Amino acid sequence: MPLRYLFVDMNAYFASVEQQDDPKLRGKPVAVVPVMARTTCCLAASYEAKAKGIKTGMPVWEALALCPDLILRVGRHDRYTEVHHGIVKAIGRCVPVDRVMSIDEMACKLIGDERTIAKATAIATQIKHEIRTTVGDSLRCSIGVGPNVMLAKVAGDMKKPDGLTFMSPEDLPLKLYQLKLTDFPGIGRQMEKRFHRSGITEVRQLMRLTVKQLAAVWGSKIHGERWYHLLRGDEVWEKPTTRRTVGHSHVLPPEYRTDVGAYGVMSRLIHKAAARLRTIDYWAGAISIMVRYEDGRRWELGCKLPQCQDTLSLLQAFGAMWRRRPPTGKPHQVAMVLTDLVPTKAATPSLFEFDRQVTDLSHAMDRVNRQFGKHKVHFGVVHGLDETAPVRIAFSQIPEFDPAYV
Repeated sequence: MPLRYLFVDMNAYFASVEQQDDPKLRGKPVAVVPVMARTTCCLAASYEAKAKGIKTGMPVWEALALCPDLILRVGRHDRYTEVHHGIVKAIGRCVPVDRVMSIDEMACKLIGDERTIAKATAIATQIKHEIRTTVGDSLRCSIGVGPNVMLAKVAGDMKKPDGLTFMSPEDLPLKLYQLKLTDFPGIGRQMEKRFHRSGITEVRQLMRLTVKQLAAVWGSKIHGERWYHLLRGDEVWEKPTTRRTVGHSHVLPPEYRTDVGAYGVMSRLIHKAAARLRTIDYWAGAISIMVRYEDGRRWELGCKLPQCQDTLSLLQAFGAMWRRRPPTGKPHQVAMVLTDLVPTKAATPSLFEFDRQVTDLSHAMDRVNRQFGKHKVHFGVVHGLDETAPVRIAFSQIPEFDPAYV
């Protein structure tokens, strides 16, 4: 059982990017928040803030009570995504990146002599140096090396910040016994309760379970078998995932809680979704929209489409549905989703010249926005709405980054 994977986990990523961009923040407690308000929560905390007891998800008012000198910064999704891509490129100069697990986690497959502790150590050291010197000297990462991705990640979590930990085959299962059940990715608080109800409270007990017993706890034979092999260091192949939807939603600011405001913001969401659709090279066959009103009522409608990926066709479909909305009510939130997605290679483009022209037009707009900056070219319906419906911070997955659209 060789050391097959090296796992890179950026430390206090969002806060570290803020400290990298603003040297005055370095060495100080910093929390990243979605909005500047005491009632919101901390999305991330620097290690200086963590030392004061501040955790992800903690209310800002509670964090300020623990650390009155805590510095708050509003999260910048586009910047974190931009730095993420710089990090992926830096790692790629040392070893190929096999999987991007999230905005701050990447897995690299090792081959040949890279699977030796000596060579893997040299690669890990090179990665840390490459990130510090080419992306930012305030950015640190913990690296784990193990026989599969899960155990490499677990190893990386064992020493933070800036650690390097090996989970060698000879370490199993003894090295795992020092961990808690929730130290394994996929075992959250609710799953931990299910293990406890089955009498499993320690990793030592977890390792003794058979495939059948694990399946009973997980409620799935597939999950039971998968976990049995992962815990023993076997490589388990993941089934490729297929994208099902592209969508956006937005709670309307007070000044946009009108029919005109809601229409404009929804149009902006459709612009973003259409751009994402083209970036990932998919076509949509249906669109749905939703409006939630301040009195709690909800209205939604959907329609089928000829397979398309251009902004104009989606806006026209939206406009036709919008005219059927209820005549009364103050909108509070809008949302839209594109479904029936197919990759370009499986799509059936229209035979009509006009449809092909509007698709080409959308791609031309994309090229202009990439070259000259976001929002430089857009349909008039979203004019003046550049800053509405910003992209949310990505945690568990990295969105398709394109500076023309964020």
